[in-house]
Amino acid sequence: MNKLFTLLSSALLATGALAQNLENGHEYVDLGLTSGTLWATCNIGADAPESYGDYYQWGEVTTHYSAGGNTDNPTWKDGYSAGYNWSTYKWCNGSYKTLTKYVPQSKASDYGYEGFYDDKVTLEKADDVASQTWGGNWVVPTHAQQEELYNECYWVWTNGYNGTNVHGYIVYKAKDANDKGTIIYDGNTPSSSYSLSDVHIFLPAAGYRWDTDLDDVGYSGYYWSSSLYESFPYSAWNLFFYSGSVSPWNGFSRKYGFSVRPVCIVEKTPTAVESINAENGAKTIKTIENGKVVIIKNGKKFDLSGREL
Repeated sequence: MNKLFTLLSSALLATGALAQNLENGHEYVDLGLTSGTLWATCNIGADAPESYGDYYQWGEVTTHYSAGGNTDNPTWKDGYSAGYNWSTYKWCNGSYKTLTKYVPQSKASDYGYEGFYDDKVTLEKADDVASQTWGGNWVVPTHAQQEELYNECYWVWTNGYNGTNVHGYIVYKAKDANDKGTIIYDGNTPSSSYSLSDVHIFLPAAGYRWDTDLDDVGYSGYYWSSSLYESFPYSAWNLFFYSGSVSPWNGFSRKYGFSVRPVCIVEKTPTAVESINAENGAKTIKTIENGKVVIIKNGKKFDLSGREL
């Protein structure tokens, strides 16, 4: 076995080792969710899990500032000195009563839309900031995917993630059904009755942008979904939390600048990368499954360190 993996390692070095848990250059975590949804480790615009990243109005794919979005004094782009409000929102003509996209027919006359509707209730690819900025299979999560994250993971509030003073929720992969949907608000260490995995993501309390203000940083998190809040189409579903509560069932005005944490679903069908002849000429296949490099020999699967999967 050692000989086999010495040979495999040499072959991988010669061809260039493939990164694991990456989709189009951005890292994801498999939290074992029923749908197979994989969650990114960072917000859009962030370079680390504990970084706040950028803020977007719902259905927009660019920020209203050039730099420093998570500061009190960003550099506003031309035409956006008013910050984040209806006057700067792409999909209206200055107010919530003049929406120009994403309006259900059932609500076309409720808010003075003058009969306009398009029946679009989920962000199109062109309006999906994850798809447009990260590419690949990345998208803004749906309302259902945010609900699943809430219901199937173990949430622990922390006042300092990864040695920083950044507040937010660590969202752990639950090892069994008893752990699913568990919320610990006060940051206490989970008791031994919980069999937590070390697999997790971190959602920082990045606050939100409204007009030219940056509010609730370190206290609350607001994360857009791709789903319209159909009962009030000037709003969209989002995941909202603070130290005492987590809720994926909130509809907030589309004018606000919120965080975005992308998701993807990687094709589960193995894709052969190459064949490697090693150990007495036996055929060994290096493939990718769920974004990870897997070695297959004699019907068994191994990771790159030689551990059988």
